Amino acid sequence: MPKTFNTPAGQTIARELMIAYLNTGAKESPVWSPFGKRTTDSSIDYDWGEETSKDILGNTFTTMKKPTMTQTFDPWDLDGGDAAQQKIYELAVIDQDAQALTNQDVMIAHFYSGSTTAAFAERYLSCMVKPTSLGGEGGGNLGMPVDVTYGGERIKGTVSKGSDGAVTFSDGGASGASLEDEI
Repeated sequence: MPKTFNTPAGQTIARELMIAYLNTGAKESPVWSPFGKRTTDSSIDYDWGEETSKDILGNTFTTMKKPTMTQTFDPWDLDGGDAAQQKIYELAVIDQDAQALTNQDVMIAHFYSGSTTAAFAERYLSCMVKPTSLGGEGGGNLGMPVDVTYGGERIKGTVSKGSDGAVTFSDGGASGASLEDEI
């Protein structure tokens, strides 16, 4: 696993170096399209499901579970050149296909972590991608805010970006054991 950031010491890391991508192609031959074009603020929330209790001696103990990760893209103004948005619009508004919306292939690229040519990435094969509304203020832009809940199998790997801007995910193996050598 990556042990350090790939940015200069003392320099903050640009938000643009963490990007969520929706697979707008097929599982076997993914086409990674970025989420959030025109979204000004978006963060991944981690819910660790912590529980705190006291034993009969008065000692306090806390437990946690693996996190449930969610991310909101709001506002997300409609743009005819946004492939991720086009796919979600078709599934949600045109088809109202709830089953497909809860089974989306999404990758989080951490371009600041690992090497600059093979950054850390995590792929989730069964994410829920849920539009929360469609509309906007009169005289403004038509928007479709979206909530993403990362789910299904988590595959750790690396991500690289070609000179044409195309993004490629490489699986780090079933256990992710070989990932350290790649990063």
